[in-house]
Amino acid sequence: MDLMKELLKKAEQVEVVNLHNETTTVSFEANQLKSSSVAQTRGTAVRVVRDGRLGFAASSDEKAITKLAANALESAAYGDRLILKFPTAKPAQQVRTFDQKIVDLSISRLVEIGREILDLILPVEPDARVNLNLTRSVQSASLRNQTGLDIAFERSPLSFELEIDRIVGDDVLIIFDVVGTTQWNDEYLGFARRLVEKLKMARKLTRMRSGNMPVIFSPFGVLALALPLNQGLNGKSVYKGTSPMRGKIGEKLFDEKITLIDDGTLHGRPGSAPYDDEGVPHQRNVLVEKGVLKGFIYDLRTAAQFGVESTGNAERGLFNQPEPSSTNFMIQPGKTPLKDMIASISEGILVEGLLGLGQGNIISGAFSNPLALAFKIEKGEIVGRVKDMSIAGNVYDLLKNVEAVSQEAEWVYGSIHAPYVLLPQMNVVSKE
Repeated sequence: MDLMKELLKKAEQVEVVNLHNETTTVSFEANQLKSSSVAQTRGTAVRVVRDGRLGFAASSDEKAITKLAANALESAAYGDRLILKFPTAKPAQQVRTFDQKIVDLSISRLVEIGREILDLILPVEPDARVNLNLTRSVQSASLRNQTGLDIAFERSPLSFELEIDRIVGDDVLIIFDVVGTTQWNDEYLGFARRLVEKLKMARKLTRMRSGNMPVIFSPFGVLALALPLNQGLNGKSVYKGTSPMRGKIGEKLFDEKITLIDDGTLHGRPGSAPYDDEGVPHQRNVLVEKGVLKGFIYDLRTAAQFGVESTGNAERGLFNQPEPSSTNFMIQPGKTPLKDMIASISEGILVEGLLGLGQGNIISGAFSNPLALAFKIEKGEIVGRVKDMSIAGNVYDLLKNVEAVSQEAEWVYGSIHAPYVLLPQMNVVSKE
């Protein structure tokens, strides 16, 4: 049965997607190998537009094609009424997202890599409890629609998720990071070595007062700033009216040192692919340029709701309809060396991580969080780690006045590229 032909007998538009994902995961818990697993998902998802209404159905049963078609058509009777046109075939950039070296990683090799990471951390911090997930996937996707679009691509994402907890008396230290790639790199232990350096720096504790003071967000700590902006720039949030940036395209919202880009065409990055999950070519989207809001990210649905073109940001799972999502989110580096930023501060803090991010009303931009890892800067030097402290503020207010953005930048949390960001004043609260 040709599913496309059968559906086109009763629907104006048809989209057929086939997805396959094989995921191998090795987990370490409290410094010990805990488990390994291999999971596979394979199936077909269908969207139809019938009488102007959108229908959706999906199945992992390859033998249930007739039922799948019937379900999609039936759901269209109760689906959203909107003008949505599935895309025609357009050329896409060639993006390297598949590496046989990653595909060939066995469970035993992943276990070996995990133990290499532990061997780097535990000699430096024997009291640490290390939790580690190493995940290797092999993904393939194909998509056809009634316009003649017929695409297929493969991806090989590899990620290491690492959490280090150390509790000594009333001193709790938590360090967390996620790195990801789709291209094998022989320097795969680089991120663990960076965390080891932070552990060494964290040994010395120092005291600090409460007050308003300069704060540097590291590429890891900058998630506190990036997360609300990422959500606020999402077309779905804009359509729902929850984004503080709605209706402000062309306005200067932030300091001119802030430029935000979403780019799904970068080689080897976890968010990259030639096309998005609706068959629209990925592209480089400048969302904020020198503080001025330029646009939002859209999938086909949200683009139709606003009467604009999709930005190539659709993401889906087998049993979920597409929604707009960032690919690789980047805060552009600046012109100031990090050492000069630190040297300019008489008293302040360097924030490496916050506890509780992602909780509460993120999209408003307001946050008030304890610091998971932060260092005191005194007379232009880092003098030690601070504990029992928290910071508060609103991203949309804080980023109106940025003192400096560093030349240095890093990929963190898999798909965020960020520099160090120096804010001249923030509210810092100490329990002491």
